[in-house]
Amino acid sequence: MLKTTSRMLTAMALIAGVFGFAPAQADAIRVGKAVPEAFSFVPLDVGIRQGFFKKRGLDVESIAFAGDAKMQQAAAAGSIEFLLGSGPALGYIAKGAPVKGIAAMAGPPLLLAIAVRPDGPKTVADLRDKKVSVSTAGSLTYFLVSETARRQGWGPKGIDIKPMGAMPGQIAAMKRGDIDGAIMDIGNALNLEKMGEGRILVRFLDIKDFHIHVIFGTDKVIAENPKAASAFLEGWFESIRFMRANKAQTVKIAAEVTEKDEEITGRVYDELMPMFSDDGRFDAKALELLSKSLVELDILKTETDMSKLYTEAFLPK
Repeated sequence: MLKTTSRMLTAMALIAGVFGFAPAQADAIRVGKAVPEAFSFVPLDVGIRQGFFKKRGLDVESIAFAGDAKMQQAAAAGSIEFLLGSGPALGYIAKGAPVKGIAAMAGPPLLLAIAVRPDGPKTVADLRDKKVSVSTAGSLTYFLVSETARRQGWGPKGIDIKPMGAMPGQIAAMKRGDIDGAIMDIGNALNLEKMGEGRILVRFLDIKDFHIHVIFGTDKVIAENPKAASAFLEGWFESIRFMRANKAQTVKIAAEVTEKDEEITGRVYDELMPMFSDDGRFDAKALELLSKSLVELDILKTETDMSKLYTEAFLPK
């Protein structure tokens, strides 16, 4: 019986070869990162290297951008299928961007800090009318600098915000004195402190009800390949579970991706792992804050129905 079964399987394999049948190939999926150096997006690299996406039939390519706006442009052009972006980027959907939020990736904005030169402003009160760089207008970094000004009672324009693109250029401008500070991921900020070239002035630890990051899928991939959306999120959340359980391996991967030493990356791991969501569910209070902020920042003219900007249909059951 076993020999008969073996012969049948061999025959089927030969027939498949003759008629050109082949095993199903993995879906080629392009995933955008809003910025290249942030620890927030390391779960993508972990999932690729550990094979969490591959085993679900996805061949994932990671593509980094210089801010949410440029990544949204790439999505509109059909250059990527999934986007790892910011909560405020939900506002692009209300303005017609062909994407939808498919998972709340992370909550409080623990990732970011405003850094200044060692001889720069001493307190947050000293930032009034000072020049602080961000990645792009309408981005998460733009929102948080504006929110800092608003919370100080200066209004959302109380700090002179300078969209400047990629982080290396912002850091160089700060060192030259062209700007007074820059909002950046905590890894870059800690690295500047370690080298004696900067100082962390502002953290955003008091903002609790928030979605710092959201995973987006394009309308095209959602309509034409919904299985890929579900498979991508399954791989993503397996990556989060792996990271929580394997600090040393995660730090090693993250240090390579973010180009920081492992001592700094280990500190970043401890700071940021609590912000990651384990299930991707959207929070009503966080969405309410985002809705109000999009109006205050003139991204939208009026508050919008946030429920139309996302779906939880592809989250792991």
